[in-house]
Amino acid sequence: MKINYYEVLGVERSATEQEIRDRFRQLAREQHPDRYRGPDKAGAERKFQTLTEAVNVLTNASRRKQHDSELASGGGKNVDFGQIAKAYIAKGVKAYKDGDLKSAFENFDMAVKHNPQDAKAQYHFALVAKRFPNTLRQAVQAIELAVQRDPVNPVYLKEAGELFKKVNLVTKAERYFEEALKWDPQNLEVQAALGELRGSKEPAKTGLGRFRKS
Repeated sequence: MKINYYEVLGVERSATEQEIRDRFRQLAREQHPDRYRGPDKAGAERKFQTLTEAVNVLTNASRRKQHDSELASGGGKNVDFGQIAKAYIAKGVKAYKDGDLKSAFENFDMAVKHNPQDAKAQYHFALVAKRFPNTLRQAVQAIELAVQRDPVNPVYLKEAGELFKKVNLVTKAERYFEEALKWDPQNLEVQAALGELRGSKEPAKTGLGRFRKS
């Protein structure tokens, strides 16, 4: 659909950045999906994602200029939340590689908000969220979502195992490591992690640990 971000936020084309941010905060409080109690939860989430994209565009000088140009020419912008999420993932990956964890977290957070069905976005968000003690719970939730959406990905399964081990949920961690080995049986890191969980220094699945004598 065609979209005018000024109309989305209900502000004038001449609105200042501060006015745009203030309006977004007001709408965000009113329309946040967590406050929604109706039958169309997915619709409420999409609406909130559009609000978020609107404020991101209109508070970025270059993106706002491009949007103004599109509106002036009679065009709008096709909203493709999947493509928006991919753009945020790319920015997040770059920030992560540069060691800017705060920026990486913000970009991956935006990616999962725009496309919560994207397993890659959830995985990357988990990688960064686990680095901060106050977002560890979010990391666990994200990696579970990643695995749900791509249940045969050994990388995601391994990360799930490591995260559940980190929060001392040993049974779940063991299950994820076992599942990872089904799809990547030669992975020595997973073998070692599983062996450690089982109280053995031997690689997992060798069966030697149970029969070693002191």
